[in-house]
Amino acid sequence: MKVMENYIGIDVCKDRLDVDGYPHSHKSSFTNDEAGRQALVETLAPLAPKGIVLEATGGLEFPVVCELARAGMQVFVVNPRQARDFAKAIGLLAKTDQIDAFALARFAEAVKPQPRALKSEELLDLEEVLTRRRQLVDMITAEKNRRTRVSLKTAKQIDEHIEWLERQVKHADTDMGDAIKKSPIWQAKSNLLKSIPGVGQVTVNTLLAELPELGQLNRREIAALVGICPFNNDSGGHRGKRRIWGGRASVRSVLYMATLVATRHNSVIQAFYQKLLEAGKMKKVALVACMRKLLTTMNAMVHNNTPWEAPAQT
Repeated sequence: MKVMENYIGIDVCKDRLDVDGYPHSHKSSFTNDEAGRQALVETLAPLAPKGIVLEATGGLEFPVVCELARAGMQVFVVNPRQARDFAKAIGLLAKTDQIDAFALARFAEAVKPQPRALKSEELLDLEEVLTRRRQLVDMITAEKNRRTRVSLKTAKQIDEHIEWLERQVKHADTDMGDAIKKSPIWQAKSNLLKSIPGVGQVTVNTLLAELPELGQLNRREIAALVGICPFNNDSGGHRGKRRIWGGRASVRSVLYMATLVATRHNSVIQAFYQKLLEAGKMKKVALVACMRKLLTTMNAMVHNNTPWEAPAQT
């Protein structure tokens, strides 16, 4: 008699973990604290699920993933939009935590996602500091925008807040620099990437923290992962515009800014950009192509452990 493989879906909330399985249902709920996560592991271990799927929730899922992984279970963290689109496709239009858990179990059974290596504690710490720095920069921008529409008294208070935020950004930069210096591997990658004209420390820190796959994938895979790989939009005789979609928005943002600088100060990217413009490409299309070229160059440099080399002048 063939034993059916069972998959588990877990919907993660701040205070609760809702669980269900497919094809065999295992509806249950646990508190999202140390005791609840331990009870979850003890409940799932005897079931020996083929895989356990959770959605990425901005970090709330990490403690659960760690506990399950330590218990030797196969855990997958998937994109929430991908999971929700799947739920709609199979007719699960209602949305509750318990339905989401069931949809994740169905998704796991149908898609069978590939396991990915878990991030180390050091990498998560660096990513947390980087995220906090990004939040501080956003707050500075918001405060500067508010300053143009307030009285002198309020403007003075805003100026004081901006000064405090800028000091916190400097502290975050120091923390990121210290974290990189403690890791010989990160330091080596940092030195390689900073050798590229137009690539600054913020770009390097973002790549180290949020794109650990750099140097481990081929050029098409790394471009698709970041979200700068154009997708077709054709149907019959219609040929639509190719558009980029998905990927890691934070990495794409810093890569965009680095590419803007590179089109002015990096001879290779500048020549490539001008060539595309002369061929009639729109500026935005040319910039995305330059982003892809810059990223694949970084990927090759890290893979081969070779620094940037400017082309010989003829």
